[in-house]
Amino acid sequence: MPKKGKRKKTKKIKSLNKTKIVKIKNKGKKEVKNLEKKTSSFNVDEKPEIKKVKKQATEKKIYNLKDYVVYPKHGVGKITNVEKAIIGEIEIQFYKIFIEKEKLTLTVPINQQSKLRPISSVNQINKCVSILKTKPKIKRTMWSRRAQEYDQKINSGKIYELAEVVRDLNKNTDIIADQSYSERQLFEKAYERLKSEFEAVLKTSPEDVQKKMDKALGRTQISESAE
Repeated sequence: MPKKGKRKKTKKIKSLNKTKIVKIKNKGKKEVKNLEKKTSSFNVDEKPEIKKVKKQATEKKIYNLKDYVVYPKHGVGKITNVEKAIIGEIEIQFYKIFIEKEKLTLTVPINQQSKLRPISSVNQINKCVSILKTKPKIKRTMWSRRAQEYDQKINSGKIYELAEVVRDLNKNTDIIADQSYSERQLFEKAYERLKSEFEAVLKTSPEDVQKKMDKALGRTQISESAE
């Protein structure tokens, strides 16, 4: 009888040991799966990403060396160089533009060409001459407000608006008392801007361009008396 009891105990111990082994195996499998998940998130054999230098998006209009262009806030300029530079992993191309009247060199990225325009055609210059010949259109508003509008037209870069400012501020006289200081300043600014574009388009001397503009404005007698 006692021998049978020992056998039952040994059987129970063996079954307990088997369940423990199964649990240990299951734990081991779970740990292996967890490790596989972790290692799959980063691959040791994965190659490092090579960053390529991106090129800037360009607009359709391309200017060449020695081309004349108009930068609204400064007037007519000449492209003296086309350069490249890498800024923030992006290859940037830009124009170097020399403004003769202001002795100023501008750096304009090619992808910001909206600020530039090509110089006018001969037909556009002829239309400007026609505008200069028409009667001035002066609004009955305060000078400060009109001055602001004139300044916006000058810096718009639009040649017809520039011609309108020259026409409206032209007094057909060089007598200082007939014009305020601010009027005179705006007139001269608009006149010189328009004159420089006339020179670039017509390819004539500053003297000939001035005579052409003054004749259209009715300032011929003034320029002759000044001489």
